[in-house]
Amino acid sequence: MFEVFTYFADWLVYQLIGLSPDTRLGEAIHFFIEDTTKILALLIVMIYLIALLRTSLNVERVRDYLAGKKRFFGYASGSFFGAITPFCSCSSIPVFLGFTSAGIPLGITMAFLITSPLINEVAILLLFSLLGWEFTLAYVALGITIGIVSGCFLDAIGAQRWLQPFAANAMEKAQAKPDTSTHTQPSNTSEITLNARHQFAKQEMKGIVSRIWKWVFIGVGIGAALHGFVPDGWIESHLGAGQWWSVPASVFIGIPLYSNATGVIPIMESLLRNGLPLGTTLAFCMSTVAASVPEFVMLKQVMQWRLLAILFALLLTGFTVTGWVFNLPFWQF
Repeated sequence: MFEVFTYFADWLVYQLIGLSPDTRLGEAIHFFIEDTTKILALLIVMIYLIALLRTSLNVERVRDYLAGKKRFFGYASGSFFGAITPFCSCSSIPVFLGFTSAGIPLGITMAFLITSPLINEVAILLLFSLLGWEFTLAYVALGITIGIVSGCFLDAIGAQRWLQPFAANAMEKAQAKPDTSTHTQPSNTSEITLNARHQFAKQEMKGIVSRIWKWVFIGVGIGAALHGFVPDGWIESHLGAGQWWSVPASVFIGIPLYSNATGVIPIMESLLRNGLPLGTTLAFCMSTVAASVPEFVMLKQVMQWRLLAILFALLLTGFTVTGWVFNLPFWQF
């Protein structure tokens, strides 16, 4: 689905500009062009479609269902939806904003945001061919579990109050129950004209994109500048002995090196072939995919520092525990 952005970046960087794909500069600029065009396109399309959907469905009924007795089902649904959508951490942010604007509880939205970059169908197929079905199944189950537990925890501490004001106001407005004593709003979504739906969706999309487009450029620019600048063999030589501290160290090293789940699989294969323990490799790749600097730069526009810090701590804890578990002899292959 996203190949068109890769082809565009290939044409622009390697043919029109004339940079070589074998140079770090060419690779960094290609990375920047591909990811900024992809994220901005997703931001425009997904916010528009979700806003359009909100005018066509009974969002209040869905929201109340997820926020009521079926809250755990909501966490599981958000995490599962994140697992089956082929988005990287930055690309999933437009959907996160759409969920927030629709009044979906924050914990459910965060379950999606955390799970989405960790698991996608391409990564599952590649992991299956590389490590077998037992590891792949455990990896998928673990990614979904991390999303569910994180969502539960964030709702339990009332993390919604640490959204940025515009995001919190949009969520509160969507969560406010309509006043049944008046009839100023249409009682049936079918009464809203197609043009009115389009205008609402367009204004919603323009408002959100205008707030965060510059941070897309800044965030991806940071990732592009850092991408590919770790010397070959450095990670294996320094973290390959399997000490307990090598797992959290690999997590912190992976944070600046932004990649998506598909792109990190060849890195994972290379690290494993060169002797890095399985759990250490997995912790490194998970932090590269789901706790990247570009993602947090963009999330700062919708989250206050406290919520960002809690999300960061949850991810680092989950990745570290995962690494320690998969470093146990049972999982070695």
